[in-house]
This record gives sequence, structure tokens and C-alpha cells, in this order.
Amino acid sequence: MQGENLNIRLNCDMGESFGIWKMGFDEQIMPYIDMANLACGFHASDAVTMSKSVSLAKTHNVTIGAHPAYQDLLGFGRRTVLCSLEEIKAIVLYQLGALNAFCKAQGTAISYVKPHGALYNDMMRDENIFKAVLSAISSFDKNIKLMILSTPNYEAFAHTAMTYGINLIYEVFADRNYNDDGTLVARTHENAVIHDELKVAQRISLLKDRAYIESINNKKLFIKADTICVHGDNEKALDFIKLLKKALS
Repeated sequence: MQGENLNIRLNCDMGESFGIWKMGFDEQIMPYIDMANLACGFHASDAVTMSKSVSLAKTHNVTIGAHPAYQDLLGFGRRTVLCSLEEIKAIVLYQLGALNAFCKAQGTAISYVKPHGALYNDMMRDENIFKAVLSAISSFDKNIKLMILSTPNYEAFAHTAMTYGINLIYEVFADRNYNDDGTLVARTHENAVIHDELKVAQRISLLKDRAYIESINNKKLFIKADTICVHGDNEKALDFIKLLKKALS
């Protein structure tokens, strides 16, 4: 595994404003990231925001990803909405289609899908939901990849995705603590998020050089990392992203 995580890219959840409500610092952050996960209207965003977000990403040569969620605007997509597998496939397709319209109008395209919030977590816990998301992407465009949480058993997810003709992108969270099994510590726990910027930078350097991160109990988790998620919705977001960019260079 050592030396495998050599070309790690930064991704960020963006385009999450809607109406008169503003979220994040997209204009300042976009020049420093490699991949933008653009909200598609179910947990955040609206038609005008999607159009502007696509334009902003295109201007800065940032790869565009769709960021679909459960239909949960009030809960910002962080609550599980009970859906049948048919419904999950449909809502992913619906949101892909919406963002694709703005990409096509501006001469660009969706490169990958990263589910948001509760849908992302449910997909990682429930193989049937994972398959429903894969099915939606496969029926839309097999060239579009799926971004998932990288865990020590990432190869099992790759095997399932292969049956749908979909390639995976493995994601690591820079500022989130991990359980010993490779899952994220729940946000309901006070130690879920790492606030020490230097500690995060050291962690990312270790991931790049040694291909592992440490769990909350100091267990070494050897994982494949294609991309690191950075959060762009706090006051120090830009400084934090610049720090991570330096750690990866």
C-alpha cells in the first residue's frame, strides 16, 4: 500500500445556496480545489445556483460532480428519508438530469456522483442502497464514476460496482475522526470533527506518504485515497484549504 496515495485531489461540497439563503464561499474556494460536488436541488441549491456553480467550476477548470441527496431541504439532507430502492434510483436520476442540463448548456459534463449526507452514509451501510445508486448512474452514463468513503475493505465495493460497469473514486475526510472499522465517527459525538488545522495537515501527509490514517483509538487504517473532502462552509475554510493544498503538494 505504501506509495499508492501519490496523486490525491481536493474535493468540496459546493453550490449549496438557494433563493436568498447563502451557504459557503464558493467564489473564493473554487480556484484552490480540483473537484466540485454540486448540489442538485434536493438538499440545497436551485436552478440559478446550479447554473452559476457550473459556470464557476468551468472557469477554474474544476471537475464537476453531482451531489444528489434525499429530498430534505429543511434537514439539509442529513436525515434519512425512508425510500424504496426504486425511489432511490429515481431521485438520483432526477438530480443527475437536472445538473446535466446546465452542464450541457455550458459545454461541459458531469464526471462523477457523490451522494450527500444521509444518502451517502446509508449507501455505505446498506449494499442494496449502494446498488440502487450504481444502477441509477449506470442507466444514465457508465462513464460517470461514483465517489464513496474509502474503508479498509474498499475492494469489496469495487467488485460490486464493476458489475454495473461503474468505476469508483475513493474519498477520505480530512477533518473527521474515524472509528476502528473505517466508518466516520457520528456527528452526534463531540469528537467527530478535528478542529486542529496542524493535526489535519499532518494526518494528510501521513496518508500520502504511508497510505494510512489513524482511528479515534490510534488503530492504523490502510486505505486507498483518490480524493480528500474539504468543507467550505466555515469562516476559516480558505486558510484550511490552502493548508491542505500545501500538504499534498
